[in-house]
Amino acid sequence: MKSGGAVSWRFIKVWRRNLWTYRRMWKVSFLTPLLEPLFFVAAFGLGLSGFVGEIVYGGKHFDYATFISPGLVATAIMNNAFFETTYASFVRMYYQKTFDGMLATPLSLEEIMIGEIVWSATKSVVAAGLMSSVLAILGFVDPWSVVTLVPTALVGGLAFGALGLWITGITPHIEMFNLPVFLLITPMFLFSGTFFPVSSLPSWAAHAAQVLPLYHLVELCRRAQIGAAESSWGISAVYLLIFSAVFIVLAVHAMKRRLIH
Repeated sequence: MKSGGAVSWRFIKVWRRNLWTYRRMWKVSFLTPLLEPLFFVAAFGLGLSGFVGEIVYGGKHFDYATFISPGLVATAIMNNAFFETTYASFVRMYYQKTFDGMLATPLSLEEIMIGEIVWSATKSVVAAGLMSSVLAILGFVDPWSVVTLVPTALVGGLAFGALGLWITGITPHIEMFNLPVFLLITPMFLFSGTFFPVSSLPSWAAHAAQVLPLYHLVELCRRAQIGAAESSWGISAVYLLIFSAVFIVLAVHAMKRRLIH
């Protein structure tokens, strides 16, 4: 097996392979991540709007459906990248032996892993674009955010794709993915400001929430889609970039140790 080489643009070949496979089942694959957040908008946004009333966020007033819409887009970015590099990558690695086949080519292990992470970020960008388009038609987000959100979705996808691949590198069985989903993804979904402002939490809980990557992704999505945020966009952007870089290194190292040693 090849490893330790410099990463070149050949990781695009891994991306193309995943795209080619994905084209055969894209309708089914995108149906769930596209419709699930919309169900949340309908149930929590439209259903609870009458009880919750207006939300004051970043000095502006919003109805509840508008407030939660960018948070649900951020959740879709997280879910598409994370589940692609956990369950899907594990199946390619363990059951289909796809990585073994790739390693028989000039591709290095590092290029294969980078290709997996970039592919997961691509799915996040597409999911964010599709969902934002629907929400813009319904009047919940700025229509231009379908375009302006692309860099945020890409960085968010890289962050959660790298996190997912690192977990894949240290998880012995596919059934064990239930643990990080229950202990990491679900708490982030609930306490990162998706459904209520983090500033409404007790001080200790608000500070804890601000450590989570999804909080910063939600902040960037809200700033891009409804023009309001509680924190500096620069801090959130730098946080996600550093988080992505750190976990890309950790993911490649974990997968190298798993596949070679």
